[in-house]
Amino acid sequence: MSRGVLRVATWNIHKGVGTDRRRDLGRTAAVIAEIAPDIVALQEADTRFGTRRGLLDLPALERATGLHPVPVAGAGPAHGWHGNLILARGAATLAVQPIDLPGLEPRGALLADLAIGDTRLRVVGTHLGLWPASRAAQARALVERLDRLDPLPELLMGDLNEWRGDGGALRTFRRRFHLPPPVPSFPARFPVLSLDRIMAGRGADLSGVAAHRTALAQRASDHLPVVGQVRLAAAVVGDERLELPTSSV
Repeated sequence: MSRGVLRVATWNIHKGVGTDRRRDLGRTAAVIAEIAPDIVALQEADTRFGTRRGLLDLPALERATGLHPVPVAGAGPAHGWHGNLILARGAATLAVQPIDLPGLEPRGALLADLAIGDTRLRVVGTHLGLWPASRAAQARALVERLDRLDPLPELLMGDLNEWRGDGGALRTFRRRFHLPPPVPSFPARFPVLSLDRIMAGRGADLSGVAAHRTALAQRASDHLPVVGQVRLAAAVVGDERLELPTSSV
């Protein structure tokens, strides 16, 4: 974190399989090191079937980048939840909620309340489904869950699979979040679709959203990472400032 600004990123790592059809998790880690994020949400970080084991060497990644995973109780050999993994540098985890999302495919989200210095931030990492009706239902489920929680500055990141300019899921998210202009991130070699998104709620000022388009990133996955800068402010409801929680969960 530099002068109160967080560098954040989201990336569908495609289980470490690159555009050359080779699985190389070392290459995945090298791209994350290139980005040098304070917080990153990854998708497809676990195998899809069986034990859904995690694919990254998380201790080596932490040594190289300072990023440590948000812990998920009961995840077993998986890194995260439905392939969603949140990593952060210099942050304490206050609360974690793994969320099952409705739809025809098994999809989910990972919600983490983080303490970064004396500030608080709620981060949601997710990977929405391939079917439009499922995505719309999944977005509604996420917003309804957030509506039931105590207010905090919020950041939602992930592969939303919405290529329409203002699709059903995006229309729902727009009621709660600021959505910056879309950034093409898929396919990685010649990106034309803006499937990967970063959006911020009140109390989180998001800027500089762009694709991380390096030669290595274009080989490491079929998606490009999307990065941005976040400055945290006091969360506000109406005209009242919120008292942000200071106790650990």
